[in-house]
Amino acid sequence: MASPPPHNRILRVGLLQGTRILEERHLHKPADFTVGQDPKNTLVLPLPELPASFPVFEYRASQYNLVFNDDMRGRVNLGSSDVDFHTLRSQGMAMERDGLYILPLQESARGVVELDKDLRLFFQFIQPTAPAEAPRLPPDLQGGSWRTMDRMFFGILAASLLLHFSGAALIIASEPPPEPELELDQLDDRFARVLMPPKVEEPRKQAADTAQAAADTEKDKPKASDSDDKPAPDSASKPSSPEEAAARRAAVAKKVAGKGLLKILGSSGGGGGAFSDVLGGSTGGGDIAQALAGAGGVGIATEASVGANGPRGGDSGKVAGIGDLGTSGGGKVDLGSKKEVEISGRVSTATPEVDSSDVDREALARYIKTRLKAIQGCYEKELKRNPSLKGKVMVRFNILPSGRTGEIEIEENTLGSDAVASCIRTAVRGWVFPFKPDDEVPVAYPFVFTPAG
Repeated sequence: MASPPPHNRILRVGLLQGTRILEERHLHKPADFTVGQDPKNTLVLPLPELPASFPVFEYRASQYNLVFNDDMRGRVNLGSSDVDFHTLRSQGMAMERDGLYILPLQESARGVVELDKDLRLFFQFIQPTAPAEAPRLPPDLQGGSWRTMDRMFFGILAASLLLHFSGAALIIASEPPPEPELELDQLDDRFARVLMPPKVEEPRKQAADTAQAAADTEKDKPKASDSDDKPAPDSASKPSSPEEAAARRAAVAKKVAGKGLLKILGSSGGGGGAFSDVLGGSTGGGDIAQALAGAGGVGIATEASVGANGPRGGDSGKVAGIGDLGTSGGGKVDLGSKKEVEISGRVSTATPEVDSSDVDREALARYIKTRLKAIQGCYEKELKRNPSLKGKVMVRFNILPSGRTGEIEIEENTLGSDAVASCIRTAVRGWVFPFKPDDEVPVAYPFVFTPAG
C-alpha cells in the first residue's frame, strides 16, 4: 500500500453559531485539534455534553483523521458528494477504534461537525499564506535614535541630573556646621546624671592607700634600739640645792623666751613689747591670765597651776620650764554643716480643650497626670534659681493619627520663664498617646505652677 502524499495545505477550523463565525484557527504546524472544557484544549467549549477533552482531528502518519463517536452528527464532502456520519458508520467507510470512528481526510475534503444545536465546527484545507512583509522606508527617511528622541525631554533630564549631582557634590565637600555646646544648666537632670556619674575610687588606689598607711604606722613606732640607747633618768641629774634648781630654770626660760609664741609674749611677766601693745600695757602673769581667760589650747603657768615646783616667789607666779606649761587641746569651733535647702513645687492641671470626639478628655487627662513628674522637674529646676517663680503655662499641640504629638506651641506663659516652656515642649514631644484618631486632633492643656513652701 502506497503511503499518502505529504500535505501541502494546512487545516482550517472555524466555530460557527448560526451563520456567524465566532472563532477561527489555522494549524500551520501539524498537530491534534481538541475541543472540550479543559483549558489545555485547542478550542475550549464550556458544553456539559462534551468530555473534558475530545480529539476531533488527529494527525497520524503525515495525515489528518476525522474522529467522531455514535452520538455526534455531521457530514463530510469527499469530492463527489456529501456523506453524513451515520452513513460513514453504517457502510464501514470509517474505521472503528475503541468505540470511536476514524476517517482519513484528503486535502480536498471539507465538512461540518455538529457540537450543539447552535454550535458547529467547519473544516477545510487551504493554501498557507506567507506573512506580508512590512514596508520599508528609504534610507534617507529612516530615522536614528537621536532623530526619534524628544530633545526637550532629554534637555530637561540632563539639566536635572547635572543640578542634583552638583548639589550632592557641594554638600559632600562642605564642612558640617558646628554644633553649639550645651551648658550643664541647659541639660535635663537625667542627662546630667548620665554625663557625670559618681566617681568611684579604684580598688588599686584603695589598696595603695592602705599599704602607705601601714608603712607610716610602722615608721612612727619607736625602735627598741633607740629606747635602749637613751640614758635612764638618774638621781644624780637632779639639782642638789634650791639655788642650782633656780639657776637651771632661769637658763631654760632664757632659751625658750626666744622661740615661737613665747618670744612674742616675752619670758617675763613685765610689760612692753608686742604683747603690751596688744593688751594695752598689762603686766604680770595675772593680767595675762585674765586677758587670755577665754582662750583654749594654751594656759599661762601660774603658781596655782605649777604647784609646789621649786621655791615660791612673787605674787603672780613664777617662770616655769617648757615642761611646766599645760595644754588642754585645741578649742572646738562650730562652723555649722552645709545644708541644701530642698525646693519643691506643685503642678496642677485643669480641664483640657479637645476639638474632636475621637479623643476622650478624661482618658487624656489621666494619661498626662501620669507624666506630671517630668513637667514638675522642669519647674523645680528653675524654681531653685527663682524661688518666687509661679504662674500658668498653656500648651497647645496636635495628636497625630499615629498617636504621637505633632506641632507644639506655648500659647500662654505667665511664668515668664522661657527655660520652663522649652523644657515642657521637649517633654510633650516625647509622649505617645493611646489614641489613633482619623485626623489630627488639636488639644490645649493648661499647667499651673506654684511653690510648695
